[in-house]
Amino acid sequence: MVDLHVVTMDDWPLWRDVRRAALAEAPHAFKSRLADWHRGGEERWRARLEIPGAHHIVALLDGRAVGMAGGLPGDDGPPELRSVWVSPEARGHGVGDRLISAVGTWALRAGATALRLAVFPGNAPAIALYERHGFVATQEAGDLLADGVTRELVMVKALPRS
Repeated sequence: MVDLHVVTMDDWPLWRDVRRAALAEAPHAFKSRLADWHRGGEERWRARLEIPGAHHIVALLDGRAVGMAGGLPGDDGPPELRSVWVSPEARGHGVGDRLISAVGTWALRAGATALRLAVFPGNAPAIALYERHGFVATQEAGDLLADGVTRELVMVKALPRS
């Protein structure tokens, strides 16, 4: 059974551990590198969790962290789905679906009418997951990736209005 845990400031070691696991297992899926997160210690991890209005979730299977996702308020637009990752042993069991749905619920409760994300264009499994949840590619130019040529694919999903 997978449980979702909303991460608080006191949970920074849990967030750190699952984030490090994600960056180690899937470096091809994130702009950040594992080495980037070894600097700064507790203060840096707490700062990530202190972002006003943010929502961070960890998926737990038998008490072990097997996935993560975050929701960040948008600067001048819709909130963003970020840092989605599911460990290999938990893939195919609906963990990603539950994480994305939980961030969508957070965005709705915050009054958002859409949810945005950016994904590496070659990450077909992630893109398929996002498309299943109603995200569609936009014409927006995503951030430039490390190769200096490729840009992130920006996707958006309209959220149901009540």
